[in-house]
Amino acid sequence: MDGGIAVLLVDDDPVFRVGLRVLLEDSLGVRLIGEAAEGEIALRLCAELPVEVLLLDIGLPGAVGPQELVVTLKRQYPQMRILALTSHTDARSVTLLLEAGIDGYVVKGIPIEQLVQAVIEVHAGHSWWDGRVAAHLRERPESTPLQTLTPRERQILQLLAQGLTNQQIARDLFISVGTVQVHVHAILRKLSVRDRTQAVIFALQQGLGL
Repeated sequence: MDGGIAVLLVDDDPVFRVGLRVLLEDSLGVRLIGEAAEGEIALRLCAELPVEVLLLDIGLPGAVGPQELVVTLKRQYPQMRILALTSHTDARSVTLLLEAGIDGYVVKGIPIEQLVQAVIEVHAGHSWWDGRVAAHLRERPESTPLQTLTPRERQILQLLAQGLTNQQIARDLFISVGTVQVHVHAILRKLSVRDRTQAVIFALQQGLGL
């Protein structure tokens, strides 16, 4: 089918991918334009294909995990919508993807008609949350900006406050410069600051640079 929302499926289970591909081929309004089993492959395909909605399983293998993948794609392709399609509904998994900027959360096993509707809704700029995920959202306490940072983001913010460059942070933490940049971007977004200078000021105010 030529028309419909362009969807990329990212899931490491080949049997699931085949099954979903067959179901989507018979569905109106969406078209599967690619598949990936790892985050690194997903990044490459997103650079090559006109992906409008990405369906993401959060149990991915490889160096690029689901949270880092979401943050990277949201930075590089702000118009792309990302919908989690997974069997994981624990609070930690939900929270990590919420913080990364996920647009919706669907649990595997729902009828294909509901999945297609979820894709259509997030593509239109709305969100879509499975009932079990929505329960986690209601239970989340109000948090301060600092509390929204992951342990790794707090660590990097502290190193920024100590005056380290991205290259120095990457060397000290044994991660790539690109990964540091992804974390810095997430820190700026969560703290609602424009640049790393403002982030450093926030860190010093919180005593993180001491």
